[in-house]
Amino acid sequence: MSDYLVIVESPAKAKTIERYLGKKYKVKASMGHVRDLPKSQMGVDVEKNFEPKYITIRGKGPIMKELRTAAKKAKKIYLAADPDREGEAIAWHLAHSLDVDIDSDCRVVFNEITKDAIKESFKHPRPINMDLVDAQQARRILDRLVGYNISPLLWKKVKKGLSAGRVQSVAVRLIIDRENEIKNFIPEEYWSIEGAFLKGKKPFQAAFYGMDGKKLKLGSESDVNAVLDQLTGDTFKVKSVVKKERKRNPAPPFTTSSLQQEAARKLNFRAKKTMMLAQQLYEGIDLGKEGTVGLITYMRTDSTRISEVAQAEALDYIMTKYGKEYTIEKQKTKNKGKSQDAHEAVRPTSTMREPSALKAYLSRDQLRLYKLIWERFVASQMAPAVMDTMSVDLQNGPVTFRANGSKVKFSGFMKVYVEGSDDQHEEKENLLPDLSEGDEVVAENINPKQHFTQPPPRYTEARLVKTLEESGIGRPSTYAPTLDTIQRRGYVALENKRFVPTELGEIVLELIMEFFPEIIDVAFTAKMENDLDHIEEGSIKWVSIIDEFYQSFEVNLKKAEEEMKEVEIEDEYAGEDCEKCGSPMVIKMGRFGKFMACSNFPDCRNTKAIVKQIGVTCPACKEGQVIERKSKKNRIFYGCDRYPECEFVSWDKPIERPCPKCDSLMVEKKLKKGIQVQCTACDYKEDTQQ
Repeated sequence: MSDYLVIVESPAKAKTIERYLGKKYKVKASMGHVRDLPKSQMGVDVEKNFEPKYITIRGKGPIMKELRTAAKKAKKIYLAADPDREGEAIAWHLAHSLDVDIDSDCRVVFNEITKDAIKESFKHPRPINMDLVDAQQARRILDRLVGYNISPLLWKKVKKGLSAGRVQSVAVRLIIDRENEIKNFIPEEYWSIEGAFLKGKKPFQAAFYGMDGKKLKLGSESDVNAVLDQLTGDTFKVKSVVKKERKRNPAPPFTTSSLQQEAARKLNFRAKKTMMLAQQLYEGIDLGKEGTVGLITYMRTDSTRISEVAQAEALDYIMTKYGKEYTIEKQKTKNKGKSQDAHEAVRPTSTMREPSALKAYLSRDQLRLYKLIWERFVASQMAPAVMDTMSVDLQNGPVTFRANGSKVKFSGFMKVYVEGSDDQHEEKENLLPDLSEGDEVVAENINPKQHFTQPPPRYTEARLVKTLEESGIGRPSTYAPTLDTIQRRGYVALENKRFVPTELGEIVLELIMEFFPEIIDVAFTAKMENDLDHIEEGSIKWVSIIDEFYQSFEVNLKKAEEEMKEVEIEDEYAGEDCEKCGSPMVIKMGRFGKFMACSNFPDCRNTKAIVKQIGVTCPACKEGQVIERKSKKNRIFYGCDRYPECEFVSWDKPIERPCPKCDSLMVEKKLKKGIQVQCTACDYKEDTQQ
């Protein structure tokens, strides 16, 4: 018989913690929530102060039976779910189901699953924090009131299987608003003049800056010609040289949002995958003789705070590995707004556990994510980099060209890690020759270029997460599920890793905007998140927040039920006839994307996949056409349409023309800087296209 029963959320966590606590403790897993609102009904009594009706989740009966049996044998029960609102609510539901006094010292929280952290947390148990529980309940009830009232309306007026949620609807709106910006964008012409210059034999680049010492924009070819007419010869004089020293500070350690963004940029991970891998690293990995160890701190956080113990360990590591000049006394981190400062940033549980030492124990993707977290944290505790910058103005008559150069004087944190960028314009060294005022340089060529302003880019997952966070919408735990939901519902699709709205998404948003404008209002949704924070702080009662929302929502709901018209989504014709009955084939949206179906359904149930040809004859069989296909993991690849007779496949997109050097197949290779055409048989390559 164990003296103490500890209940956590997952079996992996249970196994690790039980080993740390010893024989007197029995650790069991609840497998997440054990109680929730019923799926078959609203489960919220609007007439009784929005009282929720909780039931044991279907399938959790055997788990609850096992937990009750273990609880009867234990002297004391500790509830050790995750250290956030959701975890507090799970602990509260468990306390209710197991008759544990919520005012007793039954709740244990820890930010990392390491021996010292676990043992320390059990020295400081506390009562269940009902403010945290109420904040979670308020979110759950709000989402239920919205979803279970609007969704049936959408089923009736549009099609079955649709849903509407607070955060997901705003995410869809952001994507559609961006698409409309792109459609309505009017490009504006502008020009630049770039020059290649020589100082002795040393070449360097400079660009047109202005006239008579004043900056000038070039809007047309006539503007360019007016500048070129002012040039006298190809000799320029160095008018000024400005040298400066600039410090570049490291990025702070990861929050949930910044982790998802950087994993997308550097590792090409979807938000859902990042959180799944982070969960595994947090709960514990078997490290052989060392046993199962949690490798990172809790991964759902919007704080960049670092404990003094972790800072001290990082300082020791940096001092030993890189030397005193790379250290700082103490790195201060400022949290934005109302971040949950009870949590630390996402960091390794031990700086001394280098990624290279874990290669034998982690999967490839686990190691890549751990390495990213480890490097970001270590770099955040290192000295700033120092850059030597140089700005040179070149004069020819009234015309000024400017050259900017930089080089790393002291690498500092950049020795370990440099933050990625959505725009892929990472800072690079640009060395200029040694120039002094009065020197003369020769222009090898002057090259005017026409440009057009570009529309704002479509959202990637990383950009959308960043926008949601900056707008105060959602919280660390909601980003990945939100992005997953809007894709599963068919409201948006990913094309070239960027979100594109579907016709269905536009129809649903239009109806919600007409009848429930508050639901998709960015400012309103952000205010609601703030209200939930106030509930967590204990300054507002959750019932008052729900009641305030429901007053106007109920009015809008009645109006929508009476006035919302049915919308018929017309089928898009596929441009071919059914080979079974001769009726036109139409394009349908299914669970796994678009497909073709016979318009004579249900009399004819013929369906077929949509084949996208790329206009290339199969290089293997010379008979079939190369088509775009998708793997089980939704990754695009290319294959012959005569498969399985012809088994030609390629991850890279083939092109029609053969290699001019060896006559072999050429493909488009995706690089970080753009797309490069390469031969598959020899070393022939073409210039990279952006």
